[in-house]
Amino acid sequence: MASLLFRHAEVVTDGSRRVADVLVRDGRVAEVGSVAGGADREVDARGKLLLPGLIDDQVHFREPGLTHKAEIATEARAAVAGGVTSFMEMPNTVPNTVTREALEAKLARAAAVSPANFSFFLGATPHNLEEVKRLDTRRVCGVKIFMGSSTGDLLVDELAALERIFAHSPVPIATHCEDNPMIKAAEAAARARWGEEVPAAEHARIRGREACYKSTLLAINLARRTNARLHVLHLTTAEEASLFSPGPVKGKRVTAEACVHHLWFDDRDYATQGHRIKCNPSVKEPADRAAIRRAVADGRIDVIATDHAPHTAEEKAQSYFKAPSGLPLVQHSLLMLLDLWKQGVLPLETLVTRASHAPAELFGIVDRGHIRPGMWADLVLVDPDRPTEVTKGNLLYKCGWSPLEGHRFACSVEMTVVNGAVAFEGGRLREDAPRGRELEFQPVRR
Repeated sequence: MASLLFRHAEVVTDGSRRVADVLVRDGRVAEVGSVAGGADREVDARGKLLLPGLIDDQVHFREPGLTHKAEIATEARAAVAGGVTSFMEMPNTVPNTVTREALEAKLARAAAVSPANFSFFLGATPHNLEEVKRLDTRRVCGVKIFMGSSTGDLLVDELAALERIFAHSPVPIATHCEDNPMIKAAEAAARARWGEEVPAAEHARIRGREACYKSTLLAINLARRTNARLHVLHLTTAEEASLFSPGPVKGKRVTAEACVHHLWFDDRDYATQGHRIKCNPSVKEPADRAAIRRAVADGRIDVIATDHAPHTAEEKAQSYFKAPSGLPLVQHSLLMLLDLWKQGVLPLETLVTRASHAPAELFGIVDRGHIRPGMWADLVLVDPDRPTEVTKGNLLYKCGWSPLEGHRFACSVEMTVVNGAVAFEGGRLREDAPRGRELEFQPVRR
């Protein structure tokens, strides 16, 4: 593999920013500092930011079974173009990923087509505890439990089944927390008032704060009772954020995630976006968005991800009960975070910690998430002064749309390096780049 040297980059890692050279050799970071020697290729990175690649711990790439919306290949390409170098994909495909055999099939597919590094969650059901117990802790990122907002076998909302999974999972448990009975009651009330034409903004109340808080509190209590390693996905309310402890992720048994759309949108945006920003849990009030931002700042929220969940434009244009929840985000999550930095909302060092360092530490990912000698060279070179406008023509999502179309971001992704190889440069994906690698994990102690 050719060596690569970034000269005079502003390196952002481990809570600091400093101008340095970064040498990449044999797929890994070899030196950070003033590099005396040369390399097969040198990049003048003066005035540019060099960041560790983002690790997105929550994406839905829809393969197998829902490939009219997305595929591992298409969405991983979009991820790399946006500076996301590793992803962890969710189990609600068709069929659901609820067996080790299904996990192996996904891993094999990603190894063949994904330019980004990858891992996959096993989905918990009321009936697959033996599959959970037998997971390979070095190869599986976690077990996903849908405590609300799912159907069929993936919905686990019976207390005894939850307790068994929490007590026996050998890997971190990631939960979608919404109280299903409360949501069903709110849906029935909305249907009685509006029929099928429920206004999009009502989603914030149908999937309201009480349903989120009740389910999140239940998950935290279960984790404490069983000493499970719990990661609560996509917090959306001030009340939920208050349940978590501030500070670094190291040593925490219970952690939380925020998603970029909940940092970006609030319920005023339903007026222009409609069902394009319909997602579960819902985009809520401006005060909730502000609270989630504060929780990211003080470490009550440990990780920032996307919950990238594409659907076709035709599907999203349907009436409320037919329009599916989820939106495509993985190509633009880094640019969204950089805009928040430019706007003074959150420090750049904090954003890098939450989007790169913390996912690696939380899940025990081996040798990724930082720019340090010996780490895999997953890097993103950012031009902080060259804007990027989102147009339909430069979208890489298979669904072909984004709620961010027309927005002009302040920064641009100039280059993405995955495992030491340039995978994206100058607005184009490198078709000759090697495939990504399966993520490896250091087992998390119970």
